[in-house]
Amino acid sequence: MSTKPANTLRKSAPSRPAEPRRVLMIAYTDVQVLDITGPLEILASVNDARANPRLWAPEGLAPQTDDADTPSDAYEITIAAAEAGPFRTTSGLQLVADIGFADLTDDYLSGLHTLVVPGGEGTIQAMRDDAVLDVVARAGAAAERITSVCTGTFILARAGLIDGRRVTTHWNVAGDLDEMFPTLTVDADSIYVRDGNVWTSAGVTAGMDLALALVEEDCGRDMALAVARRHVLFMIRPGGQSQFSAQLVAQHAAKGRIGEITQWVLDNVAADLSVPALAERAHMSERTLARAFVSETGLTPGRFVEVARVEAARRHLEETADDTETIAWACGFSSAEQMRRAFHRRVGVSPADYRARFRRMPVMGPHGPVQPPGQAGSPAAGQPAMQRTSLPQPSGFMQ
Repeated sequence: MSTKPANTLRKSAPSRPAEPRRVLMIAYTDVQVLDITGPLEILASVNDARANPRLWAPEGLAPQTDDADTPSDAYEITIAAAEAGPFRTTSGLQLVADIGFADLTDDYLSGLHTLVVPGGEGTIQAMRDDAVLDVVARAGAAAERITSVCTGTFILARAGLIDGRRVTTHWNVAGDLDEMFPTLTVDADSIYVRDGNVWTSAGVTAGMDLALALVEEDCGRDMALAVARRHVLFMIRPGGQSQFSAQLVAQHAAKGRIGEITQWVLDNVAADLSVPALAERAHMSERTLARAFVSETGLTPGRFVEVARVEAARRHLEETADDTETIAWACGFSSAEQMRRAFHRRVGVSPADYRARFRRMPVMGPHGPVQPPGQAGSPAAGQPAMQRTSLPQPSGFMQ
């Protein structure tokens, strides 16, 4: 009779390592560098975590065994451009393509897992380039998953890969996408959108949010969380694109009476900002104001006012210790509850959650925290009041 304990398990034979998922990134002249390098860094980090698990232990990944059959790479990433070699990005920085379009044969594309199409200032020219569109169309037909970053959605649409899909892009050109490709359902507020095997993201850094979501689907939540921690990123970023847009919208409509009204709203969020009051200030009828406001900003007056008030409340939550009722009144809301509902609509979290994540840590002086200008109370003698910093003027996609 065997003396081996009944609960001893027989060591199973090592399994054959899984093949890495093949990822193809399309490049072209004046592509946005972060649209490529952001997602690439996230995916490449998974390879690094699998190859060097002990170095990633602080990020929450348990060390793996040194089994020779354990795959080190989850992704095999290739950058393709018109020709192999250097290509210019919008910043002037050059990246290097691994392969030229001519070498992306059907045999090469067979087994492709993920197609990534980035955006950038070169998007319009890429949409007119038959070589780019042909490669994107063929790669998209072969790939299990089709993705885009920022204005890369326009290239997918021009290549005929996403008809009838729900998609997103950079908020500043969402209207152009909707007008140019009416079969699409354009979600102008989401950081990224998944519709079946098509994943599209908003502008620039949103490509990293998208890549984290891909990692979670492919490799599990633990791996995605570890990569997010390593890169100091939210696993799921709170809020949508609208949280970034009020100041930019005001500057985009900087000329004429609507521009003056948007700036006045930003400077007077606690005032009466009803449509009748704004129409009187602009010397327009209410109907004319509403029509002109939507034409110049893409937002109704009511929506812009709410976004402006939420942005003002965000600054108060970040910079002061005031309670939510005080902040609500200071920012034009009728109550803390009204502010809470607006926060959920525009930022996706409650004011309390927002403050917990984003409140600025106090600057410590020799006698304790230093009160920065602009917080509750008067500025210290000789200190100027806090000034609002203007954001740069956005350049419209079709301009």
